[in-house]
Formats: sequence, C-alpha cells, structure tokens
Amino acid sequence: MCHIPLFCWITATVLEDMLKSREKRELPKTLTQIYSHYVVLQNKVKMVKFDRGAATDPHWSPQSREMMESLGKLAFEQLQKGKLIFYESDLTECGMDLRAASVCSGVFTQVFREESSLYQDKVFTFTHLSLQEFLAALHVHQTFISSKVSLLEHKPQKKKTSKNLLHCGVEPDFNLLHQSAVDEALQSPNGHLDLFLRFLLGLSLPTNQRLLQGLLTQTGSDSQTIQRTVEYIKEKLGESLSTERSINLFHCLNELNDRSLLEEIQQSMRSGCLSRQRLSPAQWSALVFILLSSQEHLDVFDLKSFSPSEEAFVKLLPVIKAAKKAEYVTLEEHVFSSLTKQHLSCGLSERSCADLSSVLSSQSSSVKHLDLSNNDLQDSGVELLCEGLKSPHCKLDYLRSVGSQGIKGLNIFTTLKLKLDFCDVLSSCDLSERSCAALSSVLRSQSSSVKHLDLSNNNLQDSGVKLLCEGLKSPHCKLDSLSLSGCVNTDVGGASLASDLSSNSSSVRELDLSYNHPGDSAVKLLSQRLHTLRLSSCGLSEKSCAALSSVLSSQSSSVKHLDLSKNHLQDSGVKLLCEGLKSPHCKLDYLSLSGCVITEVGGASLAAALSSNSSSVRELDLSYNHPGDSAVKLLSQRLHTLR
Repeated sequence: MCHIPLFCWITATVLEDMLKSREKRELPKTLTQIYSHYVVLQNKVKMVKFDRGAATDPHWSPQSREMMESLGKLAFEQLQKGKLIFYESDLTECGMDLRAASVCSGVFTQVFREESSLYQDKVFTFTHLSLQEFLAALHVHQTFISSKVSLLEHKPQKKKTSKNLLHCGVEPDFNLLHQSAVDEALQSPNGHLDLFLRFLLGLSLPTNQRLLQGLLTQTGSDSQTIQRTVEYIKEKLGESLSTERSINLFHCLNELNDRSLLEEIQQSMRSGCLSRQRLSPAQWSALVFILLSSQEHLDVFDLKSFSPSEEAFVKLLPVIKAAKKAEYVTLEEHVFSSLTKQHLSCGLSERSCADLSSVLSSQSSSVKHLDLSNNDLQDSGVELLCEGLKSPHCKLDYLRSVGSQGIKGLNIFTTLKLKLDFCDVLSSCDLSERSCAALSSVLRSQSSSVKHLDLSNNNLQDSGVKLLCEGLKSPHCKLDSLSLSGCVNTDVGGASLASDLSSNSSSVRELDLSYNHPGDSAVKLLSQRLHTLRLSSCGLSEKSCAALSSVLSSQSSSVKHLDLSKNHLQDSGVKLLCEGLKSPHCKLDYLSLSGCVITEVGGASLAAALSSNSSSVRELDLSYNHPGDSAVKLLSQRLHTLR
C-alpha cells in the first residue's frame, strides 16, 4: 500500500489532522482506523465548507449520512461486479440519480468524483479503489446492524465450524457474516475482495465504531464474537492457501488486534529453535508474513536457518522472490553433530529446480549467489535450472555445486558461459576428458564471461588438462582464477599448463595445482606469470626451491601469494628459497610453509631473510614445523601475521 501515492496522501492527511489537534489521541495502527479517520475528516471539511458549520459541530448531519449510505451501496454493488467506473445505468441500479451523484462528487471531492468522458456521458468513480472497498464494507456492516440482513450469501462450512459458532449460547449471526466474507474473499481468483474483508472485520471493533459514531447509528459485535472470528481465520490458515491469500488473512488478524500466531513464530526465531521445529501450515504462513513484512533487507537467505527440507523451500519461495536484496541464497546440505554425525540434505528435487528457475528468470530477481551444495538434483533438475540461467533477467554470478549426477551427460557449459562469472559448479563432479573438451570450447567462445573456474577433485589427468589448455590460450578466454587441485596432473600436464599460462595472451592470474605433481620446470615457468600459486602437497623438492628462488629474485617477478605447504622441503630447500625472499625484487606478500619439515636451521634462515628491510612478506604460515623460539621471536616482530 505504501507504494500507492493516494494511500500515502490519505495517511498523511489523517496524521496531519491528528497531530495538529490538541487532544492526545493514539495514532492509527490499522488500515480500518486510517480510513475511518479519513472519512470523518472529509465529512468535517464538507460541514465547514458547504454547510457553513463549525469544526466543533456534530459531524454527521442527516444529509451527510444519507449521502454516505448511498455511496456505500454503490460501492458494494459495483465492487461485486468488479466495476470501478460508473455510468448512469449503474447509478440507477443502486437507487442514485445523476443529480445526487453530482452533488456527492461536489461535496466529497476527495472520496467520489465525476470524470470527463469522450462521449459526453457523465462518468463517476471513487478517488481510489481502496475507498470504494472501505465504503462497501461500511455498507455491509451497517446493513447487517440495522436490519439483520447479510448482503453476503453464507456457504455452510464443516460441522466443527458450526459448533464453534453456537457455543456459549451466543447468536452466530455476526460470525456467519464474517465467515461468509472470509470464504468469499478466499474464493476470489484475483483477490479483489481482500481489502474489503480487512475493512469489514476491522469495523467490528468497538474502537473503530466509536470513530464513526454518528454515521453508524448502532453498534454491534462483542469480544466473544471477535474471538470466534479470529479462531475461524486461524482454521483457514491451516488449509492449503496461496501465499497472497494467507498474507491477507494475517492482515485481517491484525485488523482484529490479534498477533498471537506471529508472536509465537517470532519467539521461536529469537530463541534460535525454529530450524528444529515442525511447523504447521498456519505457522509457515506466519513465518512468510513476518519475513515479507520485515523492514530489514533480506541480504542472505539460508534455508537451514528455518528448516532443511524441500517443504521449507517451497513454503518460503515467496520470500526469495520478493526480497529485493536477497543476493546470497544458500540451499546447501545441513550438517550438525550429536552422538553420531548426521547429514540432513535439503532434499531438493526437480520441483525445487522448476521453482528456482522461475525465481532466476523473473524480472525482479536479485539473486547473485546460489549455493546448492550436496543436493542430488539429477539431470532433469539441472535442465530445469538452466532455463532460468539462460534468462536475460538472471543476475546470478556464482553457482556452487549441483552434485555429480546433475552434471553427467548435460551440456551445461553453453548455458554457463553466457551467465556466470564464477563457476564452482564443477568441483567433485566426476568430469572426464570429454568435459574438458566442452569446457575448452566455452573458454574459446567470444561471448564467454567465465572468470573463475573450479575443477578440483576431478580425474582429468594430463590428457584432459591438455584439452583444457586449448581454451586457456585463446585470446577470448577471460579466466582469472583456475583450480585444478587433485586432478591427477603430472609433469606432462604441468608442461602444457606452464606453456600456455606463461604466454602474454593468458589472463589467468591465480592457479591452484595442489595435490598434483606438475614438475619443477612447470613450477618455475608458472611462478613467472601468476600472482597466486598454490602448490600444496605437490611433491616439491630442493630443486623446486631453487627454481622458485630464481623467479622471486627476478625483476619481472609478480608472485604475491605462494602456498608450498605439505611439501618435504626440509631446511636445505628453505635455505635456497630464502635467497629469493631477501631479494629487493621479491614481491611476495603471503607464504605458506606449513608441514614442510623445517627445524631451527631453516627457521634461522627464514628469520634472517624476512627480517631484512627489503622483504615484502607480511604473512607467514609455519604451522606443523619446529623453527625454534628465537626464529619465532624475530619473525613475530617483523610480520603482520605469523602462524
């Protein structure tokens, strides 16, 4: 509603009048209160401007009351027909002639107005649909109070509902009216009775009836009646309703000053136990309402914060769709520890992929980061997901792991090349030489936008890496970061990589070759071009350290981040490496030597090299070594970070 200019104007008009008043009155909290104040205010304007009365006079004259009743009847009967513009024939059906309509539009100019017509016929309309809905509800409420006639046809409900209405010996008439209105609004295919229902229920509160005193000649309903209406709405919330209908029912509960369901869920959210609860349909609806009504932007949506299940995903899908800033969406496997480790997959299926696809392809989608780790979506699910990825509205730039089964046999690469800057989707997916050929064609494509590619823990071997290199050396390749960790790569594949990544046309600046054996020659060539090089557990030797040292001391050296952890370098290898570290040309900022079998001898060499004024290293990892206390003391004085 706050996006509707006229509603904002109505609210501002009401608040301005209340704040100018010397009476200390509570500001309106519901829609019914705002519109009741507004109608009273418009009648006061009429009385002062046209009836020459004083602002302190009783607001509702017989003439004003008659006009408002006529407008209410017109509003209701035309609302049922779905009409917003009224011609002479529509007025006649409602017992109003053109003269009476013109008078109403003349004195209640901010409620009802005459519009110009191309065919010189007089045309009338309410200034906004919400005013028509309010006056329609007022007409139904007043008619029921004055004549005990319900203008809404009641459709009998379940037996338990009838029992609820008749308990305590209270006449069920008002409840039947409210039930009829709830049922009719829920059956509306386009929600055209949603606001009408909120207003009708809100008018049953004594506080709103007092606001309209003089227009409403009698009052009706009591606390028991209101409570039974609340119970009926909660029953309806337990049924399978659309998100829009459920949300409107919560607005109705708000009009009736009942927030019990919402407070129950809010308490669970505050206590952190929401993810461990099995929620009822009504509670799910309450959670969606709270999240959609929250004034805080939903920047991160993590399914496991609510419940790691497909049911939760489906129930909360409207939240992802509506959240303008939900850029980071995590639907990964939920892991927790107890006596034994249990893995609760979110269990997302083909249905979930179809729903996700609709989110990604919607024009309002803002999701940029999607994590589907450890959900076995299968080929069919990934194919559905790709429909969303191909959409011009898709803003995704990070997609993580769709599982091994979802990649096999699927030509996903063509889709990914169009949309993703970061592709971590292929990690641990049993990719083969054939996959490398497909990926290579993507990297060579002129439209390719892939900048980060993670192929770690796939059995690519040297033959696959060689095929991949065809794409890496293409002038169209925009890849900045490549991970081939654990891809069973030897010095043959290392040589191919070194040759192509050391060329001037290569855009790759970050390479992870951990858990491979690329060979000393490849290591030397690769370290000449890259900014970040990870060589953890690569079987590096003393010879490798000599090669790296020569690169680090070279004037053209560009390596800033070097990971040599879990290699059997020993003190002799570290001593050689230190020759490069103390060079004024060395640009290294981060060095990891974790688990490299270094003793006090190697520690002393490192301390001497890194303590020099020319050293650029600011972060050093020496964990799982024994460098000696004196070396640690010297290093800690010089470095920003020492592990």
